[in-house]
Amino acid sequence: MRRALFVTVLLIGITAGAQVTTIHIPAGSPEEKAIAAVTAEGDAPKRIALLQNFLEQFGSNQEMTAYGNWQLAQQYLELGDTAKALEYGKKAVAAQPNNLDILVAVAGAAQKAKANDVIMDCAEKGGKAFNGIAHQAKPEGMNDEDFALRMKQAQDPVRPPYEFLEASALNAMLAEQNGPKRMAYIERYVGAFPGSRFQEQVTEMAVTTLAEMKDFSRLNSFAEKALAANPKSVSTRVVLAEAFAEASEPGGNARAEAYARKAIDLAAGQKASDENQLKLYTGLAHSALGYALMKQDKNTPAIPELKTACSMLKDHTDAYVVALYRLSWAYAKTPGRIADAKATLTELIAIPGPYQKPGRDLMSQVQAAASSKSPAKGAK
Repeated sequence: MRRALFVTVLLIGITAGAQVTTIHIPAGSPEEKAIAAVTAEGDAPKRIALLQNFLEQFGSNQEMTAYGNWQLAQQYLELGDTAKALEYGKKAVAAQPNNLDILVAVAGAAQKAKANDVIMDCAEKGGKAFNGIAHQAKPEGMNDEDFALRMKQAQDPVRPPYEFLEASALNAMLAEQNGPKRMAYIERYVGAFPGSRFQEQVTEMAVTTLAEMKDFSRLNSFAEKALAANPKSVSTRVVLAEAFAEASEPGGNARAEAYARKAIDLAAGQKASDENQLKLYTGLAHSALGYALMKQDKNTPAIPELKTACSMLKDHTDAYVVALYRLSWAYAKTPGRIADAKATLTELIAIPGPYQKPGRDLMSQVQAAASSKSPAKGAK
């Protein structure tokens, strides 16, 4: 079924200074008559030809350039030609870069083409345009409450496309495998979507990415900003604790310990729900804390932390096997706990996944240590 062509009509409460733009086609105008002819045409190639003629006839008008290219992009997308859809979509965006409907259409085509750069470009433009509405100067004599209400009324009609772009950009970042490029996306996202509903997920992604890149200078700076923006976030501290525990940076283990302990303290004062996954993050905090202690050769206090982690992460296999492996190491490094190490490793090795081989390797070291009656070597 062909998509009906339509004209964008968005009502914005306060237009002065608002960055979201729309297309207006006067009733009875030659442009409207030309659009009606396109809409009435049932043959796709003929509709495309009519739209090309529309651009030739009205191309000196920026709005009509945006509209014509936008509709051509839609037509080609329906025909399955994503390359042509993106070609005309980019022209539409260039003509009207703050039109959220156009940005959504082009981002949708880019998703089909797996063109993450285009998705991020559209999302960044849309996010800044939407948030620009609330950055207007308050009219003289208007109180704060009335001004906030008017800004909300201005943003509500364009919130659905804004949220589509917000989610599309998140998915593009998650799909990007190149660390530096993903981090560049994240920085653009943070600027375009302040206070995003995905803020914690984006923060976790940024911390993980910077840790993988071993860019601890930027990680330190990002950590300070993230915690200042969301000081009660358990998940942010857990991800930071894990990142610094895995790092080889001087003082990293002490920082990991501090982040993990603070996460556990914060979690104790919050109510667990399916949404905040507090039990999971608390278990991860105990796992990171135990690991950080173990890497400082504080094996005796590490063991109860890792046992707690295992008990809390039992329903999360990926995290559970990590905690089990760490607990096995802590036992293996502690005199008199070889039997506990073997029992823990036996359970670990029975769980299919990436920790079976490291578990078997550690079991060999534990058995060799048992024969020589000495603790296993340091954790990897």
